[in-house]
Amino acid sequence: MKALTIRQPWADAIAHQTKRLENRTWKTNYRGLVLIHAAAAPDRTAIVYGPRPDTRSAVIATARISDCHYSDDGRCCGPWGDENVYHWTLTDVSTLPEPVPCKGRLGLWTPAADIVTAVLEQEREAVR
Repeated sequence: MKALTIRQPWADAIAHQTKRLENRTWKTNYRGLVLIHAAAAPDRTAIVYGPRPDTRSAVIATARISDCHYSDDGRCCGPWGDENVYHWTLTDVSTLPEPVPCKGRLGLWTPAADIVTAVLEQEREAVR
């Protein structure tokens, strides 16, 4: 399993809203489950209507990376798509009931076993 660190408010937009796309300057061949990790530092350039999300340095959701493609105009993926970047398509997004604190990293990274266990336990409990 992999994890992806994303700055707020974008991590929250994936976990709690309709953002199902992550814009990156680099391509990934990885397909599968990924932990959505809210970075320690927010994106201060983002325009936020209402309070800024305050969850940081924690896994807040899981998702599946199902596709990755380059877009030169950004229009292919609706309002979330940027120009001249790779669009990572996210499906099966599941928000965790409680954030799982941990330190993030750059790129796709492998979370420690105890973090994965804590996330999967919450998902199992949510199904019950």
